[in-house]
Order: sequence, then structure tokens, then C-alpha cells
Amino acid sequence: IQADGTDGTCVTFVLHDEDHTLGNSLRYMVMKNPDVEFCGYCITHPSESKINFRIQTRGSLPAVEPFRKGLNDLMSVCQHVLSTFE
Repeated sequence: IQADGTDGTCVTFVLHDEDHTLGNSLRYMVMKNPDVEFCGYCITHPSESKINFRIQTRGSLPAVEPFRKGLNDLMSVCQHVLSTFE
């Protein structure tokens, strides 16, 4: 993961070796946070396995916090689905 941005409330995270599977799921989890003003992602080119994931927050909340919370929430949901399946 590589973060680009001068302002801590508006950051683009670059996720390597990922695609729409993680991008869309993570965007959904991050957008559930009421402090997030914008969240979106794009795949730079179909031949590259890289995602640009952008988060913009309200106020002075650093964008890395909802990013981490979204990842943790997504892992919890995946664990619940896995344990229910087993």
C-alpha cells in the first residue's frame, strides 16, 4: 500500500495485486462511515493489477482511519461468512 496526498483528510491509497473484488467491497465498508465524504476507486489499466483507492473525510479526521476500519470490518464480515459456511 502506498499513500499519496498532502492533506491527511484526502488520500489516494495504491493497492497492488488487487482488483474489483477488494475495491468494491472495501468502498462499501468505508462509505458506511458517516465521517467519510467521498470514497471511490479505479483500476488504472486492465493489464495492471493495481487499484487507486481514494478517501476524503469531513473535518480533521485522517483518511487512514476509515481505511483501516473498513479493512477490519471487511475482515470481520469475511470471517463471519466463513464460519457460517463451515
